[in-house]
Amino acid sequence: MDCLFCKIIAGEIPSTKVFEDESVYAFRDIEPQAPEHIIIVPKNHIKSANEITAENSAVIAKIYEAAAKIAKEIGFAENGYRIVNNCGVDGGQTVGHIHFHLLAGRNLQWPPG
Repeated sequence: MDCLFCKIIAGEIPSTKVFEDESVYAFRDIEPQAPEHIIIVPKNHIKSANEITAENSAVIAKIYEAAAKIAKEIGFAENGYRIVNNCGVDGGQTVGHIHFHLLAGRNLQWPPG
C-alpha cells in the first residue's frame, strides 16, 4: 500500500510521535496551522469518513479519547482546542487515510477557511 500515514505508522517515514496505543497513532504536523497541530490516525487503514462502518467505528471513539489525553498531557485542554476531519476532495482531504487534526494554542476563529 502506498499510503503516507501507513508508512509513518510503520516507521518507514519519520515523525514526531506524541501518542501511541494499540489502535491509534498521533504525531506533530510538519506544516502546523496552529502552535499545537497534531495529526491523529487509526493504525488500521480507513480511507475516509465515508468508510466508517459498524465494524470499524470503535476506533473513532479511541481517536477522541486520545485527543483528550493529548490535550491534557500537553496542557491545552483547559483553554480549548479544535478537532477537524476533512473528507474527500471538496472537504480538503489530502491524504487517503482518515485522520483528525488536533489544533490548539491560539484563538481559533470561526468560520474556518
